[in-house]
Amino acid sequence: MTKTAIVTGAGTGLGAATTRAFLEAGYNVGLIGRRPGPLSDTADGYENALCLPCDVTDADAVDAAFDKAAEHFGSIDVVFNNAGMSAPGGTIDEIPVETWLAVLNVNLSGAYFVARSAFRHMRNQKPQGGRIINNGSISAYAPRPGTAPYTATKHAITGLTRTLSLDGRPFDIACGQIDIGNALTEMAMPMTKGVPQADGSIGIEATMDPAHVATSVLNMAALPLEANIQFMTVMATKMPFVGRG
Repeated sequence: MTKTAIVTGAGTGLGAATTRAFLEAGYNVGLIGRRPGPLSDTADGYENALCLPCDVTDADAVDAAFDKAAEHFGSIDVVFNNAGMSAPGGTIDEIPVETWLAVLNVNLSGAYFVARSAFRHMRNQKPQGGRIINNGSISAYAPRPGTAPYTATKHAITGLTRTLSLDGRPFDIACGQIDIGNALTEMAMPMTKGVPQADGSIGIEATMDPAHVATSVLNMAALPLEANIQFMTVMATKMPFVGRG
């Protein structure tokens, strides 16, 4: 039986790369993102793709997208809870409250709404169960300078992952987290030009192909529900993380 995956932030970056990896592997895939155009570009040429435009910060819209995917495909087996945003750097007194709220709404509330809808469907479908893979970050362990909103939300994602893992046990719902470092998407382009380091210097950092992230997510998704990769770190080998600071 063909499995179904839903990917958020599927129109660009890691979401698009992972969506295509799922499609190439034979999954049915529901693509969630704010802009229909990029979703259509990612899905172009694949009959097993379903575009589901919605804003992950709108809980009702997320529920409607999941309901449509479940009705169309019959079940939801895997969710890559990927949508997120960053913000311009600065110390906490320099970052506008509006920026904090925007990052919080997308990175944490959005992830919560997606996980909530996924959990509801996986709990109630037959056969029961499924897998939620949250996109964390190495910033869930070690922050960069000037990133209080982003880092706080990624630490919170780790708490969400652990709670979902615990609460999902009675329903065969597994939850894991992939923590990514310097995959070369548009968001990571500044790394190639130089970004602030913990010692106050500006340094160019190593990056990696986003395809390595997509392959890693696919490997997490392929496990039987009796096994789970709780946390996986995939990063550019030579980027400053081990020994950061």
